[in-house]
Amino acid sequence: MQLECILKERLEDTGFAYTLSLINGKYKMTILYVLMLKGPVRFNELKRQIGSISYKTLSVALKELEGDRLVSRKEYPQIPPKVEYRLTQRGETLIPILNAMCDWGEENRLPTE
Repeated sequence: MQLECILKERLEDTGFAYTLSLINGKYKMTILYVLMLKGPVRFNELKRQIGSISYKTLSVALKELEGDRLVSRKEYPQIPPKVEYRLTQRGETLIPILNAMCDWGEENRLPTE
């Protein structure tokens, strides 16, 4: 295990802190995971997949993920407008991390009462 990146520096100067800053937030990892599983997805389909997220929160999270170059937005010139979101190559590099988190959760889930 590589704890050196955390132990040698101030936590906020580490790769760990940087990665966390990109995926931090209530819905960002969920958005990334849906895009990983579904491929290109339109806004309303993404909203349906997540369920409890508001339109505004989804829009803000997508803009932040797009600004961090983890998600790309493709707009098609048609009426009605069509916009699709997908993981960028940079975003796809997070797939092993998301899969590892899923595996860990399945293996360590506490039993419900």
